Order: sequence, then structure tokens, then C-alpha cells
Amino acid sequence: MTFNKKPLPGGVGVEVTGLEVSDAMSSTTVAALRELWLEAGIVLFRGLGTSPEVLLQLSRCFGELEPHPIEHFRLPGYPELILLSNEKGLTGPVYAFDGVPTYGRIPWHTDLAFATTPNAGALLRMVKKSAHGGQTGWLDTAMAWEALDEQTKARIEGLEAKYIFCADLSGMRFNRQAGELLQASSKNLPSFPPVAHPLVWVHPQTGQRILNVSTLNIQCILGMPERESDALIQQLIEHTLQPQFQYIHDWEENDIVLWDNRRTMHMAFGHPVDEVRVVQRSTIRGTVKMGRIIEEEQQQEETA
Repeated sequence: MTFNKKPLPGGVGVEVTGLEVSDAMSSTTVAALRELWLEAGIVLFRGLGTSPEVLLQLSRCFGELEPHPIEHFRLPGYPELILLSNEKGLTGPVYAFDGVPTYGRIPWHTDLAFATTPNAGALLRMVKKSAHGGQTGWLDTAMAWEALDEQTKARIEGLEAKYIFCADLSGMRFNRQAGELLQASSKNLPSFPPVAHPLVWVHPQTGQRILNVSTLNIQCILGMPERESDALIQQLIEHTLQPQFQYIHDWEENDIVLWDNRRTMHMAFGHPVDEVRVVQRSTIRGTVKMGRIIEEEQQQEETA
């Protein structure tokens, strides 16, 4: 193994040091990186994000990469990378939080929680950080599961929840952000049918149990009266969002953070709308189906 590791502050995730990324990385090093990713869930690499090529080389250590289905999100010349930037204008929604116009705020969520096959993970590279704000948080939902009391674990095992695609904060039912919408998204986004996911995921590679409460997307627990469902979801979210399960990253340019999407949630805190922030991202393709589309007949029963 040609790198070192140390715990991140707070005990959630690890930092890797001493790694050199190249086409000549040994199979032993690649295997050790993959093992660490599954073991830690969140991995920080400082100073490695010097080019899109390095990001791609590192990303391919962890699996097949998935290009974004909407072409204009892709980094020109690099179809497997996404460009997230406000340098040439604002395409996402703008909110005022405490009177400050803010861009890029996305509450705690699991990527593709609204789909039947969530991606396996992702890597984010900081190209240009904003002068203020712009932090990204990660939350270890396997750790949150382990900390649950046994009675609650038994109660939620086997339950399914409904998740929907939310293009902005208006579709959220829980953990709503107290922001005023100033400018709606200009993105032409596809629609997705609602899906059902277990409240408790079993990680397809490690067998860990994971508390699945993507706050951006979760709507209700299927087959449970609304008041009871809402109370249980609120209880689980309050438990999961405790600080001891979180790592909040203050970016430096050329940082890369890797995460396992199946055992974490993440949050973009946003930054002032008049400050430029540029990041690039790769996505590790998911290969295991973890949810199902909710049939129209079942949706009609829920609303009847």
C-alpha cells in the first residue's frame, strides 16, 4: 500500500496522504483504496485535484463511471465528469437565507434516492472555492443506524418509504430550509415516478445496515397512517442529523472528497450568489437495485 491514512476531525471518515495518482498505480494500491472507501465511507485527498485527468484516474479506481444523462451538465471534453459552476450564470435556484441571496444550497440527501438504483459513490474536486461559505457536509448513516436503540431498529426493519424527485426545496416535507425563493431553476429537468425504498438499506458489498432517510426526498412510510408516519420520520431524521455522525468540509482548492453514496448523505451549504465557485465531479455507477417504482394504483390508494 503506497499511501497513509488518518481519521478526519470528529471521527467520521478518513484523510489519505502520500498517494501518487498515475496510470501506473499498482493493483495492490487500487485494491487498498477500494477497501478503505468501503470501510470509511468518506475519504479526503488534499492537493490531488490538479486536473480533470487526475480526477478521472483516481475515480476509475472505484468502479465504472456514469456520465450525466443531460449532456449540458458534462465538462466539455470529459463526458464522465460533471461541471458545477456559476461562473457563466445561474442555472439552479437562488434562495435568501437570513437575507443573504445564496446559490447551491442542497439539503441532506442521498444521490438518486428517487431512483431504483442509486449510484455507488462519487468524487468531488474543488477547482475554485468561493470566498465565503461553500462547505459540503457528509453524514455516516451506517453510524446513525448503529446508534439507534434496539426497539426502534426492530420497529423500522422491513418498512418502506416513498421518495420523490425534488428540483427545489418546495417538494420537501421534512427538514425544510427556511429560505425565500428568489429565482427558480432554469434547468430543463426530467420527471421521475415516485419510488419505494426500505428505511433500512443493507449495503450490497459490506452487509452493513444503513438508515435511509434522504431528507430532500422522503415523503411518507408506506402503509402507515400519516400522523404516525410523520412522527416516525421526524424522529429518525432528528436522530440521523446529530453532529457526531457528520463531517463538514471547508474546502481548499485541489481537494478531492470521495464518498460511498449507499452509506452516507451529503449536503451543499451554498455560497453568496455573487461569488464564483467551480467544482468537478465524477459518479461511480450503481449496479444493485435497492428500490422499486410505486405503481399508479398504489399511489391512488394512498391519496384516497
